[in-house]
Amino acid sequence: MNKPRLAIIPGANCAGCDYSLLDLGEKVIEVLMAVDIAYWPTAADLKLEDLEKLPDGSIDLVLFEGAVNNDETEEMAKLARRKAKNLIAFGACACFGGIPGLANVASKDGILRKAYIKSLSTVNQQGTIPCKLTRLDGIELTIPEFLESVKSLDQVVNVDYYLPGCPPPLKLVAEALTAALSGKLPPKGTVFGSMKSVCDDCKRIREDKKITEIKRYHQLIPDPERCLFEQGIICMGPATRGGCDAVCPTVNVPCRGCMGPTPGSQDQGARMLSALSSVIGLEVETGVSDEEVRKLILQVKDPLGTFYRYSLPKSIMRRVWGVRE
Repeated sequence: MNKPRLAIIPGANCAGCDYSLLDLGEKVIEVLMAVDIAYWPTAADLKLEDLEKLPDGSIDLVLFEGAVNNDETEEMAKLARRKAKNLIAFGACACFGGIPGLANVASKDGILRKAYIKSLSTVNQQGTIPCKLTRLDGIELTIPEFLESVKSLDQVVNVDYYLPGCPPPLKLVAEALTAALSGKLPPKGTVFGSMKSVCDDCKRIREDKKITEIKRYHQLIPDPERCLFEQGIICMGPATRGGCDAVCPTVNVPCRGCMGPTPGSQDQGARMLSALSSVIGLEVETGVSDEEVRKLILQVKDPLGTFYRYSLPKSIMRRVWGVRE
């Protein structure tokens, strides 16, 4: 029998999901022996034209890594969809927009001006900003053009399965690959992960204590046994899908939310704000002033980057115009 075909296609990403596959250890060899690699720029000497020549629908499983942020990654997403029998959004960036999605706090022009003109390390006396067609030393170059907004994969094409995380937990990667290679994939639309929150996997002790102060992680040495949230450290566990075995809180690091919103939540940031309000120890009945409430809120540094670090493009807001131009 012919081996199933596997392709791993990058979008706007850091390649961390890609390289994390090596952490599967010997199972990587098993996977490579069990499949024909149709395209994987990191590990195989295959060109884009090799992928383009394959018949549509001829690749059994495509893992698409990264967000969609320019016309090149948008075309790669559409190409992945055409070639794939089963398309998996692989990693937080593909699933939700991820870290690249934080670019949605500014316009396309604002980002380019910041990168090529306003940054302190840039020397650009002519104020040149790259465009679709750019001339360099007399040579005309065609470069990818920024989209107005960064998108998740399913905002561009239909996605069959989701494998979240930054990078995805190895046990979930193994589960997805095993299911795909054995022909036993779950129903379309399945998210490989838990139906509960990270807090449900966390072994830390919760005492239902209220907090009157929000602290940044570097301001204290957390008690390794107690809930980080109840120690005043914002931990995204209550608003984040489980399945990662709460690996970050286990090593005394607050959850950052890379597994995406909990099942049934429309907006990860809104869900987290609700959880935060439930532990704040300021009660209206105690006569707390508006100023005291304001001071507490201001202790949350970078609320957008905290509550929407990985999920801004998939949030109800999708983007925020004019925050940083």
